[in-house]
Amino acid sequence: MAQKPKLDPHVGRLGYLQALVTEFQETQSQDAKEQVLANLANFAYDPSNYEYLRQLQVLDLFLDSLSEENETLVEFAIGPIRKNPGNAPKGSEASPLSPTKKHCETGRSGSCTRLMVPRACNPSYSGG
Repeated sequence: MAQKPKLDPHVGRLGYLQALVTEFQETQSQDAKEQVLANLANFAYDPSNYEYLRQLQVLDLFLDSLSEENETLVEFAIGPIRKNPGNAPKGSEASPLSPTKKHCETGRSGSCTRLMVPRACNPSYSGG
C-alpha cells in the first residue's frame, strides 16, 4: 500500500498534489502508481482543484497513462477524462481535464469531437 507523501503541513493543496504527481512519476511500484493515480482522479472531480491540476499538467499525466500496459492505470486515467468532456456549461469554469486544442480535433461548433491520445494508443496521433 502506498504511503501518503511526506509533506510539510503548511505546504497546502498545491504542494500535496505536486507530491502525488512526483510520487507517481518516480515510483516503480505498480500498486503505488494505481493508488496515486486513483487519488489524482478523485481530485479531478472537484472544481476547487482545477487550477492546481492545470498547473501540474495532470491531463498530460492521464493521457500518458492511457498507453500503460497496466489496465487498472488505463481505467483510472480514462475516468476523469470521460467525466470532463470539455463542453463546460456556459458560465462555468472548464475542467483542467477538458481537452484543449492540443488534445482534440474539433468539429464545426468548435467543441471537441475526437480526443487525441498518445501515439502508443493511436498511431494516427499527430501530437498537435
